[in-house]
Amino acid sequence: MKRFHVHTFVADLQTSIDFYAQLFGVAPTRVEADYAKWMLDDPRLNFAISTRGGGQLGVNHLGLQVDSEEELSELRSRADQLQPMDEGETSCCYARSAKYWLTDPQGVAWEQFRTLHDIPTFGGAEPIRQAAPACCVPGTPAAPKSSCC
Repeated sequence: MKRFHVHTFVADLQTSIDFYAQLFGVAPTRVEADYAKWMLDDPRLNFAISTRGGGQLGVNHLGLQVDSEEELSELRSRADQLQPMDEGETSCCYARSAKYWLTDPQGVAWEQFRTLHDIPTFGGAEPIRQAAPACCVPGTPAAPKSSCC
C-alpha cells in the first residue's frame, strides 16, 4: 500500500512539532534533535519536518512511500520514461531506503522509496550537527544535490 510523503524544512523544530501535533491530533512517531516524523494512517501520510534545510523554509519535496519491493518496481516501471535518478539503497532522514527521484515539469522533486529500516543518525554516518548540509535536498534527475532522503 502506498503512503504519500511530504518533507518540510522548518525554522523552529519544537514550535513546528507543537503545531503539527495539534493539527494531526497525535504526537510524532519519531523525534530527533533536528527532525520529526508522523506516520499517519488517516490520511495515509509520512509527514517529516527538519531544521536541515540550509535554504528556503517550507515544502522541500513530495513523494510516495511503498511497503514492498514489488510496489517500488511497479512505480519505477511507470517512471522509466520520466528520467528517474536512481539512488538504489541509501541512508538519510534516520532511515535506510531504496529510492529514486523524479522532477515534475514545474521543478518539484518527487521521491519514490521503500524504507528498509531505521538508523540512528540523519544521514547514516555523521553525528547530528545543526550546520550540517541538508540531507533531503534532491536535484534534477541528472544532477542530484544530495544522495539521501
